[in-house]
Amino acid sequence: MTNSPLSIARRSVLAAAGGLALSQLARSTQATAQTQNATRAGDLPKRKLGQLEVSAIGLGVQNMHRTYTTLIPNRNEMVGLIREAHDRGVTFFDTAEAYGPHECERILGDAIKGFRDEVVITSKFGFDIDFETGERRGGRNSRPEHIKRAVEGMLARLGTDRIDLLYQHRVDPEVPIEDVAGAVKGLMDEGKVLHWGMSEMGLQTLRRAHAVLPVTAVQSEYSMLWRGPEEGVLDTCEELGIGFVPWSPLAVGFLAGAIDERTRFAEGDFRGYTTRFSPENLPQNMALVDVVRDWAGRKGAEPGQIALAWLMAQKPWIVPIPGTTQTNHLVQNIGATEVSFSAAELVELNAAVRQTEMAGARLPDAVQVMSGVEAPAKI
Repeated sequence: MTNSPLSIARRSVLAAAGGLALSQLARSTQATAQTQNATRAGDLPKRKLGQLEVSAIGLGVQNMHRTYTTLIPNRNEMVGLIREAHDRGVTFFDTAEAYGPHECERILGDAIKGFRDEVVITSKFGFDIDFETGERRGGRNSRPEHIKRAVEGMLARLGTDRIDLLYQHRVDPEVPIEDVAGAVKGLMDEGKVLHWGMSEMGLQTLRRAHAVLPVTAVQSEYSMLWRGPEEGVLDTCEELGIGFVPWSPLAVGFLAGAIDERTRFAEGDFRGYTTRFSPENLPQNMALVDVVRDWAGRKGAEPGQIALAWLMAQKPWIVPIPGTTQTNHLVQNIGATEVSFSAAELVELNAAVRQTEMAGARLPDAVQVMSGVEAPAKI
C-alpha cells in the first residue's frame, strides 16, 4: 500500500539532482555561509497564524521516515536535523498521523524532548488508519469518536500532553463539519488541543467550520508552480483572520533546481505519477525555473530561497513549511527569511510568475478528488 498514489501523495522536498555549474556552487557556498552566520543564534522573525505565533518559516517532517517512498533516511540524523532547526530559530514543526504512518510523529516527539515548550507542533487526522498498526485502510474518517482516538495516539507518539495545532487532513464527505468541529472543541476543552485548522477543504466548509469553532490556519499546496489558493482561499482566510500554511512550497524540489527536463523518476517515486513532471510537460514548466534562477542571481540568493521569500511576501500571515532531510537545505530554506523584495520588485516578480502557465496536473486523480471537498449538511 505504500506505493499507492493515496499513500504517497503528500511527500515533499528531497533535492535529487546533481551537476550544478561551478558558478552556482560558488554562489551556494557563499549564500549558505551568510545564512549560517545570520541564523546560528536562533533568531528568526515571527509570524501570526490567527493568534498563534510561530517562526516565519517552519519545517515539514513528512519525509523523515521515507523520502518519496524510495529512500529511508537515518533516523538519528533526522532527530538531529529537527534539533538543528530549533537551534536556528525554527519553532514550527509539521507532521501527521498519515506520515509513516505514525513514525514521523515518533521522530518529531523524540527530537523535541528537552525543548517541547519552546516549539509549536502540529499533526493531522482524517484518514482511516489503524490505531495500533498504522495500516492504511483506505478512505477518510472524521467521525468524532475516531478523531478522539486518533488524537490520543498522536499524544503518545509525540510524547506530549497537547497538540498545538490540529488539522483535519482532508474533509470527510460523510461527516458534517459541525460534528468535526464539535469533536475538536471537546478536545480543546480537555486541553489536549490548543488550536485547529483544515487542509485542502472546500470554501463553504471552511466558513461553516469557522462559525462553530474559529479556525487558526488553513494548509494547502501553494507555490510559484501551483497558485490555486489565489482563487478564493487566500481571500477567505484574510476575511476571517485565518493564517495560511503552504505545503510543498518548493514544488517537491522543482523550484530549488532538483528537477529539470531530463529528470526521470524511480519506480515508486510519487512525482512520477504527477503529470506536471512528465517528460512532455517539464520543458514548458521549466520556464518558471528560469524566472526563479534569474531572480536568484539578482538577489545573490539560492533559487529555493526566492521561491520561499515570494510566498512570504504575498501575505504577512503565510508561513511555508518546506521539508528536507539535509542540513544544507535546511540552512538555505531558513535563509529565505533574509531575502526581501521592494514593492516594485514584487510587482515585477509577481507578473513574471503569473505569465508562466503550468502544464499538467498537480496531483494524481485519485488524490486530487479529495481536495476542495464540501462536507455534507448537518441534519
